[in-house]
This record gives sequence, C-alpha cells and structure tokens, in this order.
Amino acid sequence: MPCSAVTLSLATITAIVAVALLAIAFSTDNWLYIEVKRAQIHQQATKRGDQESIVENMNSKYYYYTRTKGLFRICYPKERPPTVETYLSPVETHCNNVDYYIPDVDNVTKQFSDDAMARLHMGRSMIALFIVAFFVVFIAFWTGVAGCWRRSPGNITSTAILMLLACLLSAGGMGLWHGVEYYEKEKVVGEEFYQQWNSALKEETSIWYDWSYFLAWISVGFYFASSTLFFSAASFLRSEREAEKARNVQYIMPVYPQKQQYAYATGYPAPGAYPGPYYHGSQYGPYNY
Repeated sequence: MPCSAVTLSLATITAIVAVALLAIAFSTDNWLYIEVKRAQIHQQATKRGDQESIVENMNSKYYYYTRTKGLFRICYPKERPPTVETYLSPVETHCNNVDYYIPDVDNVTKQFSDDAMARLHMGRSMIALFIVAFFVVFIAFWTGVAGCWRRSPGNITSTAILMLLACLLSAGGMGLWHGVEYYEKEKVVGEEFYQQWNSALKEETSIWYDWSYFLAWISVGFYFASSTLFFSAASFLRSEREAEKARNVQYIMPVYPQKQQYAYATGYPAPGAYPGPYYHGSQYGPYNY
C-alpha cells in the first residue's frame, strides 16, 4: 500500500477525533469544578459571630453552592440556589446561563469597570474563535474530499493549511479562556468572582480543571497532528507522481525517421530499374577520334 494512502487515512482519523473532542468540550459544562464546603463556612460564621449575614448570602448567592462551569452554562450537581432561575440541561443537571450580554438590551455593561469589560471581551472573542475553528474545519472537509478523490497534492496541502489554521484558532480560544480565568481570579470584575469573596468562602472553596477542559486541549493536539499528517501525505503524493512519471518514460520507444524512396524525374529510370549486369565504363569503347 502506498505511503500516501496510509498517511491520508491517519490524517483523516485524527481530524475526526479532533473535531469530535472539541465539539464535546464546547458543548459540555465541565471546564471548571468549584466545590464549596457549605457546612464548614457555616461553622466559621458561627465562631466569628457574623452568622446572620453569611447564612443570608449562602441562601441567596449562587457562588456559595458547588457548581461546574462551562462556556455557556453554570450547573449545580448537588444543591441548587433557590433564588436563581435554573433549567434542566441535556444531561439532566440544573443550570443557568453565562451572560455575555449579546445583545446588551439594558446597557448593563456601561457600568462595568475596565477589567470587567476586558474579561467580557475576551469571553466573547473566545466563543467566536471556537466557532470560526469549526467553520474552517468544515471547509477543510471539502478540500480533503476533493484531494482524496483526485489524489491531488495541491488539495491535500490546502487541507493541511486549513487544519493548521483550525489548530491555531482553537489554541487561541483556549488562551482567551485562560485569560478570562485569570481576570476572574486576580481582578475585581464582580462580586461572584474570587477577589470579592469573603475569607470564609475563599478558604472553604476548591477549584480545579474538569474533563471538558482537558478534552479541549487534547483536541488542539489532534488538530496539529492531523495538519502534520496531511502535509506528509501531500509530500508522499508528489513523490509517487514523480516516480510514476519516471516509470512511464522508460516504456516510451524511441522513434527514428524512416528513409524514403524519392521519386526521380520522368524519363530517368531509378537505379536498379533494369536488371544488370552493369559494367564500369563503356562496353563499346574506347572511342578513338
């Protein structure tokens, strides 16, 4: 089996895996897992004497509840806040939406600080980059089909470039996601984020990356691997075409020009028109004058 066929098969498989992983990560809500130990917070509030205010916040603010966070939803796998309107997600978890203020009907963002606006813009751009990455992969699908059908190195190279672009767009989206995460943890961008939590909530809350986050980074790696394999397949196709041309040249028989009998003028017989014998000189001579 030619190397190009094997490489194309591997490139196609890795591309499918990359798209599937990113689609799963994009649509699920397990990028971050935020565990809040409500019982311990209540105990600390009792010791400090501010039990009433803490209990009020615990029963009204969603960030006092254990939750998972995705790109579009915040979900509550355990208890859910009674003051927050939730709905059942496709996986039967109570969730509420992450608000990107598109559109900003009530002009709420006008009151945001510069850091809060920077976080919001990064979040919007992150979603846009992931969507553009899916669109680029859609185009790469058609160039890849055409390249495989025609065994065209040019089409396969185009597919490789598009897959590399999708890889860069996805990596850019992941970078922006980390930027949003940094602003939510290190900047003052809202009471629901780390910098404005009270000390008890900070001490009794654990945050770690969840499986959707890891799937997204793995998909970026598969995008890069697919692009590399498509580039290799295009190189193999060119080499195989050149080798095929070289083999075909060997079977071409050389053609030499044929010697043809040219017609003599009328009245002059061509040599060999009469049977011999032929003698050098005259058979009647020599002549004497």
